[in-house]
Amino acid sequence: MTPHLVVFTDLDGTLLDPTTYRADAARPALAALQARGIPVVFCSAKTRAELEVHRQALGVTDPFIAENGGAIFIPEGYFPFPLEGAAARDGYQVLELGLPYPEIRRRLKAIEARLGLPVRGFGDLTPQEVAARTGLSLEAARRAQAREYDETLVLEGSPDEVRRILEAIQAAGLRWTHGGRFYHATGPSDKGRAVRILTALFRKAFGPVYTVALGDGPNDRPMLEAVDRPILVEKPTGGWEAMPLAGLQRVRGVGPVGWRRAIEALLDANAPR
Repeated sequence: MTPHLVVFTDLDGTLLDPTTYRADAARPALAALQARGIPVVFCSAKTRAELEVHRQALGVTDPFIAENGGAIFIPEGYFPFPLEGAAARDGYQVLELGLPYPEIRRRLKAIEARLGLPVRGFGDLTPQEVAARTGLSLEAARRAQAREYDETLVLEGSPDEVRRILEAIQAAGLRWTHGGRFYHATGPSDKGRAVRILTALFRKAFGPVYTVALGDGPNDRPMLEAVDRPILVEKPTGGWEAMPLAGLQRVRGVGPVGWRRAIEALLDANAPR
């Protein structure tokens, strides 16, 4: 039996342009995947509210992974079998893997009080401040603040102060990652764990699968480690994220330009699908 291709992808800096947050350059390749019935799974630090907007804009209807693996959102009826441990919510079957956002915030504020250092996140900012820091519209900034499993951190101290905060985050039973712009604090979840769980569900539904993942930054490494073919797109500054990973493919082209080239090459090579 020929394995069924499944594509996992980061958004900012990968499928989406790192400056405009648009996927225009990638649309032809995305359409080619959709025409072949190949699932495209968003796997991002973005919130559910943010991902829903991009799914609608790009016509993607497959499951998605939000907030650095905090939860997997599977549209009702997507898989032809019940999902053990899933919670029904707003038209999704949700597999929650991370800590609730209020608990993450509670631990961060305890760290702030203990260290006497500011540990600020999106939850401490106004939508206007988030928009100013990210370049998002005010409406998009509000969606970025609708966090459920992960806090986006705004750490502005000295390198030593940031190091102390990150060490305290780990000591508090949390994890931290760094994306293209911000640190994130999460519970015991990451993109890789979510990808492995979802891959098992695709395998149960389709039989053998061949998984591909595309990313651009260090927080994508767990996702890239969990698939058959990991791919890095080029960074805006030139070159690729330093990532010693067996079988890693580095493709030229920043963001959606590299994404399109990688997918077109994948399909042209008649990879399993």
